[in-house]
Amino acid sequence: MPISRRQFGTAIGASLALANDNLLANEPPESSLRVIAYNIYKLKGWPEQRLRAKQAVAEGQMAKRLAMELDLYAPDIINFSESPSENLTREVAEILGMNHVRFPSGGNWPGTLLSRFEIIESQNVPVSGTRPTELFTRHWGRATVQLPSNEKLIVHSAHLFPTADPTVRLKEIQVMIAAMKPDLDAGRSMLLIGDLNHAPDTEEHKLWIDAGWVDTFAKIGQGEGLTIKSDIPKWRIDYVMAAGPIADRVAESRPLFEGGFRLNMDDEQSFALSDHLPQLAVFESTQ
Repeated sequence: MPISRRQFGTAIGASLALANDNLLANEPPESSLRVIAYNIYKLKGWPEQRLRAKQAVAEGQMAKRLAMELDLYAPDIINFSESPSENLTREVAEILGMNHVRFPSGGNWPGTLLSRFEIIESQNVPVSGTRPTELFTRHWGRATVQLPSNEKLIVHSAHLFPTADPTVRLKEIQVMIAAMKPDLDAGRSMLLIGDLNHAPDTEEHKLWIDAGWVDTFAKIGQGEGLTIKSDIPKWRIDYVMAAGPIADRVAESRPLFEGGFRLNMDDEQSFALSDHLPQLAVFESTQ
């Protein structure tokens, strides 16, 4: 039977308290930086047509469900593609105790960056002049995060154009790399995180690598690293890429095909948080 809003709130409170106690007992060392890239499908649940997904949305449960699941991985930085309304992503940020920046979309797919650390500046579509109307219809934003080591980390949050034809996507990447070049040439620590909508065996991927980006999963991951869909993953299109000194410190990179991120194929009423899987990367710190 569906539970009431009050019952759900009570259960959430107890669960969050237990989760926080467990995390404090098993907290990862401060010497690591934990990053998650996740296309959250506007927080509708997937498949969104299922009754339980509709009930969770109607009861206002989705932000809490997402925050609880993410909290298990003790993330320091999170990227959302296909964000829902800003009040929902801010609710996730508040539950996780994280700072929040929203990157407006050229269409209807805004991005969100959450950080446990201070976000000292941010810019949406960081190009000179006017935003190209035919590009970045999803999102692209740049932010600088102040790490506890006093290192400034540049984070690019991105969701590139979909479709099999790569023409628009290639143009987006070329514009992005041109904007990133001063930081790449200066050897600054940088992350590029999000749904890039291309596989690792494509010209798009080669452009990133040739520009100096390191695909963290290709460097250290196991298996194929497939990130979509969350029932039977078949493609790897979600990435945490790194450049500069931080790229030498990657210790783990894997999709999270588990928990509430994964669709239970044995339960016809179940739903996953999204049709994508999150991509987790862990970096050793200089501390």
